[in-house]
Amino acid sequence: MTSEFLQIAGAIVLPNVGGIVNARITKNNLENWYRHLKFPSYRPPNWIFGPMWTSLYSGMGYASYLVWRDGGGFGGDAQLPLIAYGAQLALNWAWTPIFFGQHNIFGALIELLALTATSSVCGLLFYKTNKVAGLIFIPYVAWLSFASLLNYDVYKLNRGDKDKKAIEAPTSKKE
Repeated sequence: MTSEFLQIAGAIVLPNVGGIVNARITKNNLENWYRHLKFPSYRPPNWIFGPMWTSLYSGMGYASYLVWRDGGGFGGDAQLPLIAYGAQLALNWAWTPIFFGQHNIFGALIELLALTATSSVCGLLFYKTNKVAGLIFIPYVAWLSFASLLNYDVYKLNRGDKDKKAIEAPTSKKE
């Protein structure tokens, strides 16, 4: 294996690690909390989220490699774009524990809006270093924008009862 292949593989694996960890948090809350929420009619089926996030994480990981390579690594012109990348990745990984772990739909919405803004800035900074890397962020930012709308509507639909259902797991099944 070449050094370049290992660098690309590492860059792709890194964001997926957070996705794998967060998938466990999500899975642990699907039946006991998430399925009891109200959703807008346009919500995608649950099975789409895993492949979608794997694709997006892999793309952003590859984009980070391109910026690192073309921008001179952490000590070169890539430094600011890579800092933005790390910031948006940390925000990305934080959404699941807020939404699924804490059952805090409103807090997750605020966090997701910050993530979308940070990811947009990151994509622009990536574009300045490597156009392909910047363009790879377009589907990611589009998905985050859609996710923000979905998160907002889930919050709106579940904020009745003084946000009780939007924040805490139901204590009894009402179906």
